[in-house]
Amino acid sequence: MKLPEIVSELVRTQNNFDSVDYANCFSQTAIVHDDGKTHKGKKEIEEWITDANEKYSATMEPLDFEENGLQSKLKVKVEGNFDGSPIVLNYHLEISDGLIQSLRVTG
Repeated sequence: MKLPEIVSELVRTQNNFDSVDYANCFSQTAIVHDDGKTHKGKKEIEEWITDANEKYSATMEPLDFEENGLQSKLKVKVEGNFDGSPIVLNYHLEISDGLIQSLRVTG
């Protein structure tokens, strides 16, 4: 499956638990919606993923990718230290200028 470079980088940084480089996949004004919470800007996104990495040690495996203009959906298998692992999640992405502008994670 062919993924855009920024999506491949997101997966790579998640699987390496590299919160700084993960946050660098996002624009300065990006927004992440996950688990009923909203995280705005690279600083909040870095804090969110650092906390998630410490709690869950989750890795992701891409299963499918669909792209429609600026909107994309990445289907991933996520494994980690949480009840129900592994699970399949959908990452709804808006990508512009080579960076992620928004991410919404759904089950």
